[in-house]
Amino acid sequence: MPDFNLDANASTRISSDDLKGHKAVIYFYPKDDTPGCTKEAIAFTQLKSAFEAADTRIVGISADPAHKHDKFIAKHDLDITLGSDPELDTLKAFGVWVQKAMYGRKYFGIERSTFLIDANGEVAKVWRKVRVAGHAEEVLKAAEALD
Repeated sequence: MPDFNLDANASTRISSDDLKGHKAVIYFYPKDDTPGCTKEAIAFTQLKSAFEAADTRIVGISADPAHKHDKFIAKHDLDITLGSDPELDTLKAFGVWVQKAMYGRKYFGIERSTFLIDANGEVAKVWRKVRVAGHAEEVLKAAEALD
């Protein structure tokens, strides 16, 4: 897993060191308070206690500033850590800052992706181009199966 140290919601920081000794779900999403990103964050929040029972921490990361994460969390009553990477360093290190195309226009953005990290800090499973429906449940099953 690439090292990171990011501002997060509630004026905190989240780093790869904080996750050591635990399994972790690190999911990357395009933008706070958009339909797909909201559904994904709510799904992970609803399953948070099941992830905790599997000794798995959840961290969402986008390029949005931390203060925007605070508003997103308050609006939707979320209970997960959201990291802010406006410099794109972590997004690029994980390979999720990619060229996209829409209506013939090319641009760079975040590919919705999820990484399951084992307790040793190694990437155990990767989901790319995630479809939100049922995704959090699928990740939970993989986390529960991971020793």
